[in-house]
Parts: sequence; structure tokens; C-alpha cells
Amino acid sequence: HFQLITEQADIPLSRGAEMKGKCGTNESELEISWLEQAYTLKLFFLKEGHNTSRGQEAFWRLSRIQFTYDTAERTYFKDAVSPGKHTASSHRLSALVTPAGKSYECQAQQTISLISSDHQKSVQLLLSEVRVQPFDITADFVFSEEHKCPVDQREQLEETLPLILGLVLGLVIVITLCVYHIHHKLTANQVQIPRDRSQYKHMG
Repeated sequence: HFQLITEQADIPLSRGAEMKGKCGTNESELEISWLEQAYTLKLFFLKEGHNTSRGQEAFWRLSRIQFTYDTAERTYFKDAVSPGKHTASSHRLSALVTPAGKSYECQAQQTISLISSDHQKSVQLLLSEVRVQPFDITADFVFSEEHKCPVDQREQLEETLPLILGLVLGLVIVITLCVYHIHHKLTANQVQIPRDRSQYKHMG
């Protein structure tokens, strides 16, 4: 799900959008256009290596975005100040960073700001319910193991943490009861020595 917002319009990505792309070993490109190419969204992906504590590891990322929009198009722009085609682009972008060989998945909404050729307008790209994999595709329409975005990981942890804490607490209670039962049983089997000396029999 893609959505683009400017000061004048809220532009959703149409279901009937045309898609094409270029797939390479280290560079890939996805182009989406709709409403007779009044709007065109280009996503550029880059695969590269990084030095980490575990050594050299490969990652891919969304490296650049280019959005072309026509303010003369009347579906979303009603009273444009300067109607015509404009282009909005990202600047030094590094988004959707994913380990090589995995797909990127994020249900949460993310916002990426773009710089427009029309300086009177600000453009923001809103991404939600995203599943994408530009490299290392093993079969058509088949995603590799997903790499969840940090927001989704945090939400998943917040959902599972109470269950984990409940299970741990229940386990602690069971262990405590078992230890108490064993201790009580061992204590009951020991010979009880009376503490009151009057109960001892006098010798002789």
C-alpha cells in the first residue's frame, strides 16, 4: 500500500497501476504508474556489503525514490496554483534495510519526505503493509524469509511479552510448590527429637 501526500492532494496508489522494473545483481528498480502516467513512482534498490562485528555481511536497501506527478490532473488536484508536471525525489536515502536473501515486511506506516521541483509543495511518501524483495528471488511470486521492520518487531514483542511473563510466573509458582512439598516430606520423615528435656527418661 503506497500513499503520497502533498499540500494540495492526498494521492493513493490505484489498484490498476502499471508496474515494470529492472532486476540486477546489485541494483534493481521498480516503476509504478497510474491514471495514464499522470503519476509515476520509481523505487531504486541497492545491494552492498557492510563491515559488522560478525565480519562482512551483505544487505539491500531502498536507496532512492523519484515521484513524478501532474498537478493538472483533476482527480486529486482541484485548484492547483501552478498546474503541470513536477518531480519529487529523495536525498541520501537509506530505508528498508534488509539482510541479503530476505524479503522486507512492515505492516506499520512509515513516512519518507521527498524534495519537490516545485518548491511551494512538500511531498511525503507513506508506506504501509509493505512486502518487497528486489534481490535473490528464488521463484516467481515467492518471497524469501521475511525481515520485519523494527516497529513491527516491537509491537510483536509487546503482544507476546505478557504471555511470556505469565508463563514464567506460572513456572516459578510450580517450582516453588514442588520444592516446598519435597522439603515438607523430607522434614516429616526425620526423627523428631523432643526439645523439652522433661520428656527424656531418667537413667538408673
